[in-house]
Amino acid sequence: MTAEIAVVLCTALVAIVLFATEKLRIDAVALLVLSSLAVLGLVTPGQALAGFSNPATITVAAMFVLAAGLQNSGALSGIGRLLGRARSPLQFLLILFLVLSIISPFVNNTAVVAVFMPIVMTATANIGMSPSKALIPLSYVSQMAGVCTLVGTSTNLLVNAIARDLGHPGFGMFEFTALGVICLAAGCLYLLTVGRWLLPDTRGTELVEHYELGKYITELRVMPDSSLIGASVGEAKLGEQYGVFVLELLRGEDKVWAPREQELLEGDVLLARGDWTKLDELRKQAGLEVDPQFKLQQRSFEDVDQVLTEVMIAPRSRISGSTLGTLDPRWHHQATVLGIHRRGQVLREKLRDVRLRVGDILLMLTPASEKAALRSDTNVIVLSEREAEKPMGWRAPFALFTMALVIAVSALGWVPIAIASLAGAVAMTLAGCLSADEVYDAIDWRIIILLAGLLPLGVAMSETGAAQFLVENSIGLVRSSGPLVVLAVLYLMALLLTEFMSNAATAVLLTPIGMSTARMLEVDATPFLIAVTFAASTSFATPVGYQTNTMVYGAGGYRFVDFIKVGLPLNLIFWVLGVIFIPIFWPF
Repeated sequence: MTAEIAVVLCTALVAIVLFATEKLRIDAVALLVLSSLAVLGLVTPGQALAGFSNPATITVAAMFVLAAGLQNSGALSGIGRLLGRARSPLQFLLILFLVLSIISPFVNNTAVVAVFMPIVMTATANIGMSPSKALIPLSYVSQMAGVCTLVGTSTNLLVNAIARDLGHPGFGMFEFTALGVICLAAGCLYLLTVGRWLLPDTRGTELVEHYELGKYITELRVMPDSSLIGASVGEAKLGEQYGVFVLELLRGEDKVWAPREQELLEGDVLLARGDWTKLDELRKQAGLEVDPQFKLQQRSFEDVDQVLTEVMIAPRSRISGSTLGTLDPRWHHQATVLGIHRRGQVLREKLRDVRLRVGDILLMLTPASEKAALRSDTNVIVLSEREAEKPMGWRAPFALFTMALVIAVSALGWVPIAIASLAGAVAMTLAGCLSADEVYDAIDWRIIILLAGLLPLGVAMSETGAAQFLVENSIGLVRSSGPLVVLAVLYLMALLLTEFMSNAATAVLLTPIGMSTARMLEVDATPFLIAVTFAASTSFATPVGYQTNTMVYGAGGYRFVDFIKVGLPLNLIFWVLGVIFIPIFWPF
C-alpha cells in the first residue's frame, strides 16, 4: 500500500463515518472531501472542481426544475381525483402503483413523494385505510420505478458520469428498463401480498380532521389560576387521567428530568408529551397555557380564523438545522408552533432550542389567510390537508410536452441529456411554469454540492490505485469462484452501504471498485456497474438510507423496525433478481 492509497482510503473512511453518524450535513462532508483531496495534491485543481460542471450535476439540477415545472403548471392536478376514485385499500394501492410507475422513471422521486404524501393521506382517510399501509409503499415504489431510466434518480446519473470518466461508454436512457421493470413488478407484487401483511396499522385517535400523526412535545406554563399549583406531577396523575407525560420541569434556569415529587409553582413550564387532543384538554381543564415565550403571536386558540395544521420539514428545506428561536419570524406565516413530533426520539429540550431535522412534524395554529402561502412554501410539506388543485391551463400540456421532448431527444442520442434537460428547464421557466425565484427553490442544492464534491473522490480512488487495492484485498478473495459470485458480493456490499450512508457516496465509492473488479477478472465492467446502480438507488431496510424513507417515517407513525420487517425481504428480492438477470441482459 502506497502513502497515496492510504490517504485516499482514510479520507473515504472518514467520509463514511460522517455520513453514517450525520455529525455534519451531507454537503459539508462532500466539500470537506473535495478540499482535503485538493490540498493533499491527490487531485489537480481542475479535477477537484470538475464536479460542478459535470453533466451528471447539471442534469440533476435541471431535472429538479423540470419536476417543479410539472407540479406548478398543474400537470399533476388530476392525480388526487384519480386516487380518490378507489373504493378499497387494494384498489387504491393498485392505482397508486400504476401512477408512480408512470411518473417516477422521469421525475425525481423525492419530488414525487413530496407531491403525493398529502394526497395519499387524504385519500386513505376517505376509504378508511391507515396511512401507514400506503406511505412506505409510496416511498418504495417511487425508488423502484426510478431505476427504470437513466434520469429516474441522481444515483443513476452519478454512476454513469463516473463510469464515463473512467473509460466506460456509459448508459442509454432506457438501458436499465428491462431489469427495472422486472424488479418493479416483483416489488409491487410483494407489497400487495406479503408486504401488506407486514406493514403496521397505526390508526389512532384523530388529531386533525382525519388521522393521528403521533405524539407531540409541547411546553405548558402553569398559570396563576391553575389547579395544579401546590400539587406534584405524581399527585396530579396526568398520565392516568389525560395520557399526558411530563418529560421535564423547567423552573427558571433549573431543569428537572422526569419530575414526580416536585411541587408545582406558578410560572413553571412543563415539557409534556401526548396526543394533541389530550394536551389541549389538559390545558383547558388545569389552567395551563402554551408557554407564552414560545408563542410567536399572542392569540387565542379559539380564534375562528385560525386552523390547526401539520407541516413536515421538507428534504431541501432551508430551515433544516435551524432552531425555532433563531428563525426569521416571517417564515412562520403568522403561526403559533404548538408542538414538534420527531419519530424515534423523545425531545427533552425547550422547543425554541430544538434543532429542526428533515422529517420533523410541526403542529401549527395558522391564520386561514396564510394557508395558501404555507402550502407554496418549499421549506415544508403540508400534511393535514390536500393542496388545492391547480387549474389545467395551457402551461400544463406545455410542461408535459417539454418533459417528453427532453426524454425523447436524449434517448435518441440527438442531444446530450445534460443539454436537453437544461434547455427544458429554461423553456419551462420562460413559459411561466415557474418563476425565476422558484427555479432556485426547486433545486436541492445540498444534493448538487454532494454530487460535485464527491466526484473527485472517485477520480482519486481510481488514479491512486486505491480502488484496485480494495478489490484485490476484498472482492478479490472470491475471484476464483467466478464473476457471478463476485457480482453477488459487490451488489451486497453496495446494498449494505446504502442503508447507512448517502446513496450518492455509495455510488462514488463503489463505481471505481466495479471498474477495477472487471479489470481484475478481465471481463466487461457493465454488469458490475449495473449492480452498483441498482443497489445504491434502492434503499428499503432503514428510514435513513434514502430521503423518501425519511419523509414517510414520521408522517406514517412508523418504528425503525417496521422498515426492517418490510424492507429487508424486498432488498433480498432485488439482490436475487439482480444476480440472476444482470448477467442475462449484460453478459460478462
